[in-house]
Amino acid sequence: MRKATITRNTAETEISVTLNLDGTGVYSNETGVGFFDHMLDQLSRHSLIDLTVRAKGDLHIDDHHTVEDTGIAIGQALTRALGDKRGIRRYGHFVLAMDDAQVACALDLSARPFLVWNLDFPAARIGAFDTELVREFFQALATHGGITLHVDKVHGLNGHHIAEAAFKAVARALRMAVEPDPRMAGALPSTKGAL
Repeated sequence: MRKATITRNTAETEISVTLNLDGTGVYSNETGVGFFDHMLDQLSRHSLIDLTVRAKGDLHIDDHHTVEDTGIAIGQALTRALGDKRGIRRYGHFVLAMDDAQVACALDLSARPFLVWNLDFPAARIGAFDTELVREFFQALATHGGITLHVDKVHGLNGHHIAEAAFKAVARALRMAVEPDPRMAGALPSTKGAL
């Protein structure tokens, strides 16, 4: 079963993440940060990964620890659910258009975390949400999920659309990468013998 639950408790946050790689995109995300919950819902729905997140963080300071630590926990759950990665496609890519925004994502479930981030925002905030935290989430996800992750904004004018296009593009690429490859028959998608 390609499922995992991670609980992460620190002095700054208490986070529980449950995911199912073979789901249908069912989600229930409650972090106390409304816009971030909306983005996590998109990540789940468009990756077809069932995702439940419960987070309590030091929001009286700001949203940073909650967003980053949620990325850490989702990355850890993804790693656990993938196991030794036998039989998966491993690579994923997607170019997603959302109104004025277009974002491209390419990723490799390589166990070699690396983030290439070519995505900027026209303003520092989307409502009350700090746009810098979009990168912080994906940095944490890539690091703790062992993902080589490239995210590139082709164009975009509206911050909400840019952020949402990024989450959806990553979701669709992730969907491709975690899917079982019927031609692999349980083989490891690497010549190294391990990922």
